[in-house]
Amino acid sequence: MKVAIFGNTHRQETISTIKELLLFLSQEGIQAVLDDNIHRVLSQEHFPLPITAMQPQEEADWALSVGGDGTFLTTAAAVGQRMPIIGLNTGRLGFLADVSPDDMREAFAKLLAGHYALEQRSLLEVKAENVQLALPPHALNEVALLKQDLSSMISVSVYLDGQFLHTYQADGLMVATPTGSTAYALSVGGPILTPQTQNFILAPVATHSLNVRPMVIADDTLIELHVKSRSNSFLLSVDGQSQVLNDAVKITLKKAPYTVQTIRIDGHSFFQTLKTKLMWGADKRL
Repeated sequence: MKVAIFGNTHRQETISTIKELLLFLSQEGIQAVLDDNIHRVLSQEHFPLPITAMQPQEEADWALSVGGDGTFLTTAAAVGQRMPIIGLNTGRLGFLADVSPDDMREAFAKLLAGHYALEQRSLLEVKAENVQLALPPHALNEVALLKQDLSSMISVSVYLDGQFLHTYQADGLMVATPTGSTAYALSVGGPILTPQTQNFILAPVATHSLNVRPMVIADDTLIELHVKSRSNSFLLSVDGQSQVLNDAVKITLKKAPYTVQTIRIDGHSFFQTLKTKLMWGADKRL
């Protein structure tokens, strides 16, 4: 059995957790391969066990993301559909990375015993007309078109399957997946979708119209976005990674041809995570 480990090397807490994890996996006879950043850091610290760097496109039984939700998104972009992902949370919220370091041994015991389920998470595929993007081609959380300057809003005209929907006057517009419904989209008033829902969310950012609200659309919809801006530019963000583009560039979004598999350990659930991480439904009167 082999586990591929990805992690945020900027936090000492994460490095310490990865060291503990490697010792535990060695005791269980499980092979571990490390992403380049972790391998470099541990090589410099003279880790006592032999460590192996992951090769390009190498496959493993599981991918383990050690860090926060940002690390989980980076891991998803790196592994694609090659292996299922489980998140060990050493960050703050940890909505996607929902296993705490204290529960690590119990979680692995359940994994080895087969007490887990695989969830299929849909992604957005993003293309820019006549432009080579320096961004991931797929988003697990959201794609956002945002104003690039500090002062003026942008206009984003939206076409769904070729039909004009609306021109949003706002600081930006995002298209979110069900996974991303509990991330950036939630902060601008978007609805929460369960992970397997076959929909996307259109959500304006700081809209200048009170009668325009987030909208849920079918995930087989082709979405075309046209931007107008006083600065003739805008910011395209794919899961938090951004690039400045000219506003003459048309953005096309559609459902990606593959899904990312995430691991849900028995005893963990989406609704439980909503309640513990986001305090969903909490009532202090009770």
